[in-house]
Amino acid sequence: SINMFDPHKAFDPPRKHFERYLNDLDSIPLPHYMEGELDNKSPYQRVDHIRSHGGESALGYSLLAEQEHKVIRAAYWAMCDQIDTQIGRLLDYLEQSDQLDNTIIIFHADHGEMLGDHGIYLKGPYFYEEAVHIPLIMSCPNHIKQQRSSALVELVDIAQTILDAAGIDHHPGMQGNSLWPLLTGAQDANQHRETAYSEFHNATGSHKDPSAFLSMLRDERYKIVIDHTHNDGELYDLDKDPHEYNNLWGNSDYQTEQARLSVALCNRLAFTVDPLPPRIAGF
Repeated sequence: SINMFDPHKAFDPPRKHFERYLNDLDSIPLPHYMEGELDNKSPYQRVDHIRSHGGESALGYSLLAEQEHKVIRAAYWAMCDQIDTQIGRLLDYLEQSDQLDNTIIIFHADHGEMLGDHGIYLKGPYFYEEAVHIPLIMSCPNHIKQQRSSALVELVDIAQTILDAAGIDHHPGMQGNSLWPLLTGAQDANQHRETAYSEFHNATGSHKDPSAFLSMLRDERYKIVIDHTHNDGELYDLDKDPHEYNNLWGNSDYQTEQARLSVALCNRLAFTVDPLPPRIAGF
């Protein structure tokens, strides 16, 4: 049997993976957090700074001592190691049973973990890279080239990618863009989407009053977040501020970028509307 411990709360990894980090806690960095950085960001972040998941979780950055931050990070890394070990077992089996060359392997996550960065643990209505920049590894020997891509992609692209790999037509209700041309070398692997879109529209039971409705768009350099509930937002220059400490929303030096990205996000949100049923009439 294979036991999987996903990197998720509760942070309770197998001891054998945990001990290697517990024995060297001094080398583990503290979370990326700048005191006061949440003052001009959404109120949801300030609530989750005190206690995660809208104040419903017992886990909160402000409740933890320095050593506890390091132990939690060590536990998370240990759970990642456990995943790596068990996936290795699966790959070994596929190779030993002569199925590896005829198997498409897709490794990805649904979201990230704040892990104390920005003074927040777990997840919620915010779009820092820690939450939205997730792993995506795809393998199929003799079909997918060995390469690393810096292209902006979305999880919605995976379904069409699988259909293309299997030679199956796309359903008209699908909205992704297949990655198969990038994976097979038919297209530049570093060019796919101009922007990546994410949304949190009342997505969990936490943050009920008021409910959280936020949308995000990022391109190669900038990221914008619209807080629809509070008519407010965030803007980050990822080149100058890769840790997303400084909210530039309303900054006069970035008015052009804020306006451009606001329109682009509005357009992306509009095109998430259900394309079905296909329009077949002439009116």
